[in-house]
Order: sequence, then structure tokens, then C-alpha cells
Amino acid sequence: MPTLPSTPSPSSDADLGLAALRLCVRRNTLPPGRALERRVEIRLRVPTELDVVEEAVDLVARHCLACGLSARAARFNLRMALSEALTNAIIYGNRLDPAKSVDVRVVVSDRGLTLHVSDQGDGFDPDAIPDPTLPDRRELEDGRGLFLIRQLVDEVRFNDRGNAICMVLRRA
Repeated sequence: MPTLPSTPSPSSDADLGLAALRLCVRRNTLPPGRALERRVEIRLRVPTELDVVEEAVDLVARHCLACGLSARAARFNLRMALSEALTNAIIYGNRLDPAKSVDVRVVVSDRGLTLHVSDQGDGFDPDAIPDPTLPDRRELEDGRGLFLIRQLVDEVRFNDRGNAICMVLRRA
């Protein structure tokens, strides 16, 4: 009778060369005194590695879809805006420093979805980013991600330091 190979002992993500994504999901309603509102909060810590952006976006999109976000919004607007925000945070905010991470906080409610993405960088002035659709800027690569985000979501805000973006998608 043939013998089966022994099962390898479980390895840590670091042993396998995998980046660790830390996920926290909370489902709750608002405190008494306010109208009951379904609310789900998703928190994710993303390492400063471009290779994990797609996995992080997929993870958030799946949870948002399960919370009732429309398929179109989850599959397109959310994915593109979050992908651009994460990529910008990793490249420009954290400057690809593997010792840093990016925090994502998503709140899904009956009114819509709010995405917060913050990095550990010095920040920037979003008003100083030139419009990439101007004729003399069309061949340049900078500014396109922020332009796309602004086209895909209903509202965009930044903290004073410029190292955190808040994007709002309202329910139709």
C-alpha cells in the first residue's frame, strides 16, 4: 500500500513570502436616539507593496458587495478609485518604504459608501496637482490617478496634512 507524503507543518505568511493583509469587519447600527441605520465598517492594513493592491481591492469589493453595494458601483467605481488611491499612497505617500503601511477604512451604510485611505508619508497639496486634461499635460503621467478618482466618486476630501483621502459613493 503506497504511503502518503507527510503534511508539511503550517508556515507563517512571512515564511511563504506573502504580504500580510490585516482585515477587521464590524457590523452595527447607530446608537439609540438616531434612526436605525445598517452600517458595516471594514478596516484593512496594507503593506507598502504594489503586488498586494489588487488583492486588497478584491477583498474590500467583495465585502462591500455582500453589504448591498450595487454590483456596478462595487465592480467599477469602488475598484478603480480604491486601486488608484492605494497605488498613490504606496508610491507617492510611503515612497515604496516597506517599513510603512497604508490604512484603509470603509464604511458602508444605507446612504452609501465612504472610503478612507491614509499613508504614513509627509502628505501633499491636492490643489497643486495640475489638471492632466490640459493640452500641455496630456503626455505626462502625473495627476491622472487623482483625476480618475474625482470622476468616479461623488465626493473627495483630504486631511490638512494631505496624507489621507476620503472618497464618498452615494447610493443612487
